Amino acid sequence: MASPNTATAPTIRLVCATRLDAAAFFKETPLGRSIPFYRSYPRGQPIELRLFPGNTRGLPEVYNVAIDESRERPAILVFLHDDVYLSDYFWATHLIEGLSRFDVIGLAGNRRRVPGQSSWMYIDGQFTRDADENLSGVIGHGKGFPDLIELSVYGEPGQPVKLLDGVFIAVRSQRLIDAGVRFDPRFSFDFYDMDFCRQLDAAGFTLGTWPISLVHGSAGRLGGSRWQAAYRSYLEKYAEG
Repeated sequence: MASPNTATAPTIRLVCATRLDAAAFFKETPLGRSIPFYRSYPRGQPIELRLFPGNTRGLPEVYNVAIDESRERPAILVFLHDDVYLSDYFWATHLIEGLSRFDVIGLAGNRRRVPGQSSWMYIDGQFTRDADENLSGVIGHGKGFPDLIELSVYGEPGQPVKLLDGVFIAVRSQRLIDAGVRFDPRFSFDFYDMDFCRQLDAAGFTLGTWPISLVHGSAGRLGGSRWQAAYRSYLEKYAEG
């Protein structure tokens, strides 16, 4: 596998918000612990971190800051959570390969979208899981690597999808700026990924899953009062309620 050309390799910028301060982020979070291993590999591949430490704002708000900052310094933006451990030595190479096929890539998603959908995986408010043939992607779950508790195989990766799990979403910044696509601040922590994917789809972006090894520390919290309020807002925005 050839190393990237430093003169032509696009900058990859990881965008992450954490409630911890910067020192605690690198010491305690799965993402912070995994990033140092990739500071010099692949050789010639610029990799940056745009960290929002001590964050109390909604994810769309800080993600939009990263988009705005990229107007002067374009990059491949990777929006991801702080509780993910990058366990793929070749993730940067795989990321660029995925973006040569799709405009936007993630790790897991749904090939279709239906009215009333409550997540990329569930098709209604009762958390009915969609049929396997509609799902795509693979994500590990656990405390890190190699502390894998479960390997969630949703379907073969590398497929076009309509919705992506917000745990990891990558896109070239200039495409977002040219299309005027941003995250909607009304969805602070829930449904921001669903809404973002719908905006991307409406703007003509191609979305797909891609095989990149990652271990996610949590499975998400669905059904709480905050989540229910976001679900209602999502249904209202798209006249599905």
